Amino acid sequence: MKQEAVLNVNSAMNTKSSEVEELMAKYDKGSRYRVLSGTQGKIVSVLLFCFTVFQLYYGIRGGIDAQIARSIHLAFGLTAVFFLYPTSSKMDKYSLHPFDCFLGILAGACCLYVVIFFEDIVMRQGLINGMDMIVGGIAVLLVLEAARRMIGLPMVVISLGFILYALLGRSIPGALGHRGVSLEGLVQHLFYTTEGIMGLPIQVSSTFIFIFLLFGAYLEKTGMGEFFIDLANSVAGSSPGGPAKVAVISSACMGTLSGSSVANVVGTGSFTIPMMKRLGYKGEFAGAVEATASTGGQLMPPIMGAAAFLLAEITGTPYSKVILAAAIPAVLYYLGVFIGVHFEAKKLGLKGLPKEEIPKFSVVMKTRGQLIIPIFVVIGLLSSGWSPIYAALGAVASTIICAAIKKETRLSFMDIIQGMVAGAKSALTVIAACACAGIITGVVTKTGLGLKVGSILVGIANGNLILTLFFTMITSLILGIGVPTTANYVITSTIAAPAILLITDAAGVPVVPVLAAHLFVFYFGIIADVTPPVCLAAVAAAGVAKSEPMETGMQATRLAIGAFLIPYMFVISPDLIMINPGPTVISSIITAIIGICCVSIGLTGFFKVKMNVVERVLFIVAGLLTLKPGYKTDLLGLVLIVVVYYIQNKKIKNNK
Repeated sequence: MKQEAVLNVNSAMNTKSSEVEELMAKYDKGSRYRVLSGTQGKIVSVLLFCFTVFQLYYGIRGGIDAQIARSIHLAFGLTAVFFLYPTSSKMDKYSLHPFDCFLGILAGACCLYVVIFFEDIVMRQGLINGMDMIVGGIAVLLVLEAARRMIGLPMVVISLGFILYALLGRSIPGALGHRGVSLEGLVQHLFYTTEGIMGLPIQVSSTFIFIFLLFGAYLEKTGMGEFFIDLANSVAGSSPGGPAKVAVISSACMGTLSGSSVANVVGTGSFTIPMMKRLGYKGEFAGAVEATASTGGQLMPPIMGAAAFLLAEITGTPYSKVILAAAIPAVLYYLGVFIGVHFEAKKLGLKGLPKEEIPKFSVVMKTRGQLIIPIFVVIGLLSSGWSPIYAALGAVASTIICAAIKKETRLSFMDIIQGMVAGAKSALTVIAACACAGIITGVVTKTGLGLKVGSILVGIANGNLILTLFFTMITSLILGIGVPTTANYVITSTIAAPAILLITDAAGVPVVPVLAAHLFVFYFGIIADVTPPVCLAAVAAAGVAKSEPMETGMQATRLAIGAFLIPYMFVISPDLIMINPGPTVISSIITAIIGICCVSIGLTGFFKVKMNVVERVLFIVAGLLTLKPGYKTDLLGLVLIVVVYYIQNKKIKNNK
């Protein structure tokens, strides 16, 4: 019976595959690729296969100059983008248009121009000739066009705004003005140095990110998504509001691998959202649960999506320390969502799934439990001091080996080849985002814009840390609108994070650690996916739930309240991100847990029985007090909790 339940879950997932593809294409530009067959399909598959072969060679052997390796990486990536993604959604998606074929070859040639004439370009020491100017200018335009196809107009508009800012600096009044950059100087800086398009974002894309995306592609091939859903069902399916808790657990597991809020929403949401609605949740709440849980996956170690690798490189922090720092905040985030879901279910009187629909834990683990081993391999290798590249390579190898243990999950030779193709295809969105983000970082480094914006924000806040954090939060949320995680972190880390780091003590030392400042903007750049008015992940979830998008976004914002509070907590109390943890680290964690739970319960409006407005306010205030470090605020918060607990018990007695 339990085995049948597992099979029924898998069957349900399979029957929804076409619906998932439609929704992905609607809400995620990266999923609107051509479906090519015949000779055209083989050519593109060979291109992507060769791309993966090159990346594996570079990852294992190295020995290639960084700028040459990045140029080859970008050549493969841009060529594949133009081959696979049409100029317009109205174009035929089953054949390659000659114009896109021309653009793909041109993009590849522009990038390989750097490889072929590398020594000559280096010898000229920053001076470019007429041909360099033409090739570089075309390359910049093609990067913008690739970003438009893969990501959408917001990223392109932002990038064009930065380019205009660089060119028109002399005409800009006030603190933002600068001496201006010539068109020739800008093209040289953006395309022929390692501070623009070929800069840090593409470096990370060509090393860590690609191999981890390949790892994710193989996990998907083995059926890891279905395994996570079955596992979450077996653990939480029978508890009050079971399907919502399944969504939280499974999305947390899948989100750390996929690195895309929308992909996670549509992938797991197509299964969990209908279950939640069938149990009695409103469509808006069901969609909000999935959107919030899916978005938070990028905050959850051990992988955290592609942007976490950029964070490690930009801050100069070993990746193993980044995931250690992110662990407690991520748990607090999901605890807040889980508590909100639980008490919403209690308020509505919702039960769990029937036992016959819940797969048995032992059966799930016996059937596909070996699939979880590669996750522990990654954690083990990173903890042992291995570089992220070798940790990812080890994870890829362990995935293929562990999948071979059971016949049901075993990968054939063709599956392995297709995994290499799928891994390269999944990297295209990141490549387009990183290349376009390189334009932004290039302008920032050329003009010093990051420090200018930071100085303005600190000036408006009059040097007050909390106000500076608040203004930085607003800036990060705005910059994160409609922009994928990888790109929005690059933008926020160069524009918003410097503001926090400008606040110093009497000795001139920043009062906020660098890692804490970057995690702060990292959080708010991600949570923009569920923050109205754009709230892309919530809109995608509303598409699955067939609910009202803005109401879904508002509900998601309520559930994600932890993400709006936790960054302030770890900036004020770095113990929570394990930066030189002191003797108060345990008490900080305990009070943070109490605080997040109280705020979530207060916003839900139900504890032991339904809460009135006064009780809700008292609980929220109690939560905020315990979140603030200090024994006095903790004690006052606990007193308020006891008061509300007493009032709730009295209500129960009166009702009896």
